[in-house]
Amino acid sequence: MSTETTDVDASQSIPTFFDALPYYDDDLERFPILRERVQHEIAVEVQKLQQVHGDRLHPHVPPDLDLFKEHALLADEMKRVEEGHKLDAIDRIRYTLPVPGEGASEGEWKAALDNARTQLEHQRIRHNNLALLSQYGANAWKVHNYMLEADAKKAAQMLEAMKEETTSVNRDRKNAQMRIGNELTSLEKRWQELIGGVLQIEMANVAMELEVQRLNRRETELSRAL
Repeated sequence: MSTETTDVDASQSIPTFFDALPYYDDDLERFPILRERVQHEIAVEVQKLQQVHGDRLHPHVPPDLDLFKEHALLADEMKRVEEGHKLDAIDRIRYTLPVPGEGASEGEWKAALDNARTQLEHQRIRHNNLALLSQYGANAWKVHNYMLEADAKKAAQMLEAMKEETTSVNRDRKNAQMRIGNELTSLEKRWQELIGGVLQIEMANVAMELEVQRLNRRETELSRAL
């Protein structure tokens, strides 16, 4: 298994040639030492890519989304959720009507009166909202649910189509790799057989040469004896 990567500008795609058949090769399972070597090479390559591209491991990988960039409140809420902080409890004091005690000043009574008026206006608005919700809320909610169901159905169809396409691509890739792998295995066995035949011929030639040399020496000895 080997990889060959050409150096190009970081803003361009990196054409990479992978000399491997993942669906067919089982070298990593049969040779743990090879697996360790591959994992080490991957770690080294990832470190090199991080030095070139920063957090982006590859130009084709999109950058991280900066959610709620223009909405500070939503961004703070997202940060709170990510950090695992609990949501602050609702401030119930603002909904109470504290009564000034004995000896309260005019300013305290005025503040209490303003608070009472505020609470009254708040309750009036809530009453109006409930009346509007009772009159129009049901139909609006049904329309909203219908739109959500349509969106959910469309998203489910897109997901199913993407799964089918992914399965088809993986199936074609696996079939192609298995076909090529079997062909390579057959060619490798044929190559081994041919190499074995050549070695046998070479060994036979060596044995024949030794036999010829022995016969020549024997002929020489007989000639001298005569």
